[in-house]
Amino acid sequence: MKIMVPVKRVVDYAVKIRIKPDKSGVETQNVKMSMNPFCEIALEEALKIKESGLAKEVVAVTMGPSNCVDTLRTGLAMGADRGIHVEAARDLVPLSVAKVLKKLVEVENPGLLILGKQAIDDDCNQTGQMIAALLGWPQGTFASKVVLDKEKQVATVDREVDGGLETLCLDLPAVITTDLRLNQPRYATLPNIMKAKSKPIKRYTPEELNVEIKSDLEVVQVTEPPKRKAGVILSSVDELIDKLKNEAHVI
Repeated sequence: MKIMVPVKRVVDYAVKIRIKPDKSGVETQNVKMSMNPFCEIALEEALKIKESGLAKEVVAVTMGPSNCVDTLRTGLAMGADRGIHVEAARDLVPLSVAKVLKKLVEVENPGLLILGKQAIDDDCNQTGQMIAALLGWPQGTFASKVVLDKEKQVATVDREVDGGLETLCLDLPAVITTDLRLNQPRYATLPNIMKAKSKPIKRYTPEELNVEIKSDLEVVQVTEPPKRKAGVILSSVDELIDKLKNEAHVI
């Protein structure tokens, strides 16, 4: 079985986000970029499945400008067998990403598609659900545990919901999106980083895949959240109640 894992290049989670002066978006020039943490979890799960003997190949996929190849190389250094880069000059909305993935699935014919549940830059949490709908495949979102049965060709997924855990049994091929508690991603070692330089990366354009890239969304303005006011120490419960009632207006 082949597993396909889309990975996204985002601003590193440890970087303090800065808004552009014109408020058109987030500043990305001269900012450290890395693989989306949820994508790292998805790739780690695919590699663990391969190492258990339930899959033969892990293919990492990324979309975007040429510098996205750096993120793809990170995935190859973690252990992916080969990469696919779909070159796109503009940012892609989740529906466009799902349409591109659908075409790649038709080309590669994987038995399992594992994605991070969301990217930390836009927090959309839409691509996994959209690609499952386009393919007509069963989906298990927010997975905290994944167990494959190769003989029965099913995947058992524990997913986190508000009330606890929900267990789903999915017929393969299927789409799974990963939550934080699924695993702990490995670090790419120096020898594997060197090996990744020689691993193949196939390049496509959206036009070659017959996908029209367009956006039905327009970002009007990006602003920082308002700064929190300094806290105060109250001397009594009566004073607390008075402030909640007359200042905060919550009671």
